[in-house]
Amino acid sequence: MLDIVIMAAGKGTRMKSSRPKVLHTLAGRTLLQHVLATAAGLGAQRLITITGHGAEQVEAAMRSAFPAAPLAFVRQEPQLGTGHAVQQAVPLLDDAGTTLILNGDTPLIEASTARALVDACDGTRLALLTIDLADPTGYGRILRDGDGRGEKLLGIVEHKDASAEQRAVREVYTGMMAAPTALLKRWLARLSNDNAQREYYLTDVVAMAVADGVAVVAAQPASETEVLGVNSPLQLADLERRLQRKQAEALLEAGVRLADPARFDLRGTLGCGSDVEIDVNCVFEGRVELGDGVRIGAHCVIRDARIAAGAVIHPFTHIDGAEVGAGALVGPFARLRPGAELGAEVHIGNFVEVKNSTLARGAKANHLAYLGDATVGERVNYGAGSITANYDGANKHRTVIGDDVHVGSNCVLVAPVTLGAGATIGGGSTISKDVPAGQLGVARARQTVIAGWQRPQKNASSCYAGNGGPSGRAALRGHGGRAGGTVATAGWRISFRLQTRQLCTTCRDIAPVASETDATPQDPPLLRPPEGGARRAARSDPCRLQGAGAEVPPRSPSRQRPP
Repeated sequence: MLDIVIMAAGKGTRMKSSRPKVLHTLAGRTLLQHVLATAAGLGAQRLITITGHGAEQVEAAMRSAFPAAPLAFVRQEPQLGTGHAVQQAVPLLDDAGTTLILNGDTPLIEASTARALVDACDGTRLALLTIDLADPTGYGRILRDGDGRGEKLLGIVEHKDASAEQRAVREVYTGMMAAPTALLKRWLARLSNDNAQREYYLTDVVAMAVADGVAVVAAQPASETEVLGVNSPLQLADLERRLQRKQAEALLEAGVRLADPARFDLRGTLGCGSDVEIDVNCVFEGRVELGDGVRIGAHCVIRDARIAAGAVIHPFTHIDGAEVGAGALVGPFARLRPGAELGAEVHIGNFVEVKNSTLARGAKANHLAYLGDATVGERVNYGAGSITANYDGANKHRTVIGDDVHVGSNCVLVAPVTLGAGATIGGGSTISKDVPAGQLGVARARQTVIAGWQRPQKNASSCYAGNGGPSGRAALRGHGGRAGGTVATAGWRISFRLQTRQLCTTCRDIAPVASETDATPQDPPLLRPPEGGARRAARSDPCRLQGAGAEVPPRSPSRQRPP
């Protein structure tokens, strides 16, 4: 009979995050999910998780992730060490069985390693999971008889309490052990906090087992990666790359062609047929199945999808909760949202979005379109810029498009609406009523052509004519740099003749230079006419016309069309 205890009470201060450490994600799942998934495969009668920091959040997340698992939770409040943590689980442990202790922040422990540890215990021995590390800093050191290399295991000393000689030992305790439950309970009751940290160490049970004449044995994992814990974002990132590399190598060995194993991310499960090709920087989430000969372009994100044989997913495509038929072409820059079902040989082109819609064999929406809550028949051609208006502000409605329908560009299909088989929709139409099979539906204004129509001319520049700099440039261009006329501005009527252009020193605009300028007040006058030097200055800098005399009133924010 097996009980599994998982320690997950720590705050994870070095993560520098408000989120509990065991809820940080690795390859799309939380650290604790990885451990519980492994533990669930060992056939334990009870999976006991010790929570502390963020306990309610951790417990709710695990119940949601494993609704059918035999989960139990106990809380360690306050956190007084690893031994104190396991003491909280004692009332739930069966004396007749074996207890396996795992770490919630050591996510990549393999089921085979955990099973080997239980087997090493055999219901009578204390079994420790140990490993030799090139850099054992921070880990408890394994103490053996003789010169430290003997077969008999004597105890564990924590790094902070170890002497310089003990710190030179490379064999370390990983934090995982298996013990006969009845003995473990007895040892836990005898723990003390007489140490540098004033904590109750679980590792102290090793010396107690030796003192009681119980054999202490060690088991080792297949690789170092299995026992690496996460205490900082740097360690989490390192573990992410290790896991992704391992997953990529497994796919390569199965015959999948990855353009670059170092630029591949699997955050769930991926099933591949033969001759599957995956380009760089693709992310797979949830459960994804790729049929024979599927090709995935670069930078795609695919979640919970099934893609049938021979389909091609072009770069930068996002697929979520969708099915893609055999031989279909999707993308680039396409988006398939939940409920999208594409039949065989369907084409979904660039900047096309499909949501909760089915497209039958050979249907095409090649660019700049939206299909939401639609049923699309075979061989339909759906034009660029066309959309289904499926939402009336309160409810979603369905659009039905029959076989061989042709929808022109820039159309709006206002649901609920049905287009019969073989119908044609004229480009630019807004269709709100059903179109019978084989008929042409057009809903747009009739085109009108006005002969002899001329565009309005822009006003002269605001600096010298009160209606905007660009207008002055347009007038100059229109007259080749030589022009004349009369304009009104700020209560003045200014007659001028333009000979050339120069850069205005006041507004930095291109301004005409008038060889003859005459400013006369209008009724009612708003400014006094410029005198002497002001008029001469206007010839070299027309902007100063507005500055002469009284204060210039604010210019209207809207420009007036010329009469």
